[in-house]
Amino acid sequence: MIVSGTLMHSDALRLAHGWTLLRRPGLSQALVCEFIRPAVRAVPASMAGRLGHCRFSLEIADLTVTSRWAETEAGLELSVMTAGIEYHDIAMELLLCVGQALWERLSDGELREYWLVLDQEIRAGISGEIDEQALEEKRSLLASRAHARSRRQLARYGRAAFAGTAAEYVHCLWHEVTARTGPDYLPAPQLRRRLELLAGWFPADRGYRLFG
Repeated sequence: MIVSGTLMHSDALRLAHGWTLLRRPGLSQALVCEFIRPAVRAVPASMAGRLGHCRFSLEIADLTVTSRWAETEAGLELSVMTAGIEYHDIAMELLLCVGQALWERLSDGELREYWLVLDQEIRAGISGEIDEQALEEKRSLLASRAHARSRRQLARYGRAAFAGTAAEYVHCLWHEVTARTGPDYLPAPQLRRRLELLAGWFPADRGYRLFG
């Protein structure tokens, strides 16, 4: 049962992996306890280790972006917007932001392996994607020959597709997930291949399973 209430202190809350969440007036205890803590706890230790220290903040401001991250001397600073967003979606946006930062930390071998997966999907005529942002970038990439040849456009797509996949991988570890179907979504075989690839790089911690 979700308990209503707020956390009013101005210091930081400690999360799993030594990560922290900045408190702010009005921060919902239900959001923290029922969504953010379990979502972060599901992040594999090997993935968290690749990222280093992360400090999250939840912003009320209604901006055009839903999340952002930046490198600092103290580690990663990640901000997620909360205005008008459901608690589960806030936690997912946090995981998506983690995936974006993780993309920048992949090895050359991991990047090659992931690009090969994406290339095979495109050659197979897979039109769907892992989430809305990746779908938008994929459609833009394939909209014209000029876009298809653009390294910048390709990089935007790869980053979005990976971030969405990383978020969904942790999502599947966090709790049971029902796969969405339809032309806009990644088919089950391709989705499974991506998730298994991530599981190979960042194995689930004890007590967590990718496929129940």
